[in-house]
Amino acid sequence: MSGAPDQSARRQILGSLRASLSRGPVDAATAAGLNARLTGGTRHLQPKRVDRDHEGLVELFVEMAQGVAVTVDRLSSMAEAPAAVAAFLAQRNLPSAVVASPALSDLPWGDRPTLSVRFDHARGDDLVSVTPAFAAVAETGTLVLPSGSDTPSTLNFLPDTHIVVLKKKDVVGPYEDAWERLLAGGKAMPRTVNFVTGPSRTGDIEQTIYLGAHGPRQLHILLIDEA
Repeated sequence: MSGAPDQSARRQILGSLRASLSRGPVDAATAAGLNARLTGGTRHLQPKRVDRDHEGLVELFVEMAQGVAVTVDRLSSMAEAPAAVAAFLAQRNLPSAVVASPALSDLPWGDRPTLSVRFDHARGDDLVSVTPAFAAVAETGTLVLPSGSDTPSTLNFLPDTHIVVLKKKDVVGPYEDAWERLLAGGKAMPRTVNFVTGPSRTGDIEQTIYLGAHGPRQLHILLIDEA
């Protein structure tokens, strides 16, 4: 096959698509806007609310996340996470057993002897999972959760309650910044990148919102302030 695409064939295909949609040729203003997006990035399309310093982005993330039924605890260090997990379970009368990402195995879980922790992928009978977040998008209050050998994707969806450990320094403004972090350093992309905004919900049944339809019913974030 030849390396260069046939421009005349491309124009013919796009012309057929426009005709099927009852659309004529693209006018000059629209064409200029599309070319600007292709050559100049999408920064001009980002919402004004992400135009703030990092502390402002963190506050925006918390606000947006809480707006979609996420609960947030602020911690000063990663070492406080096991105690915070135990306290969260006790407050909600949940079993003191969790399945956690192997990436979190170095936390001082032994300081909470009443808490049972298994580092593995999730099974159908697991009720609570604990995972790290690679990043968080302040624009929409969204968590970025890539898959990997130490961050199984099953932990994000199978258990009824999902607890996410997020470092404050990993909060970014728009989605573009999250993708830039994923692509930084020339590393290979993970097989799966999950963008999670709030607990699972659906309005398909009589337009009534139900939580936990396709994933966790509760989403709780431990936001770590340490650098």
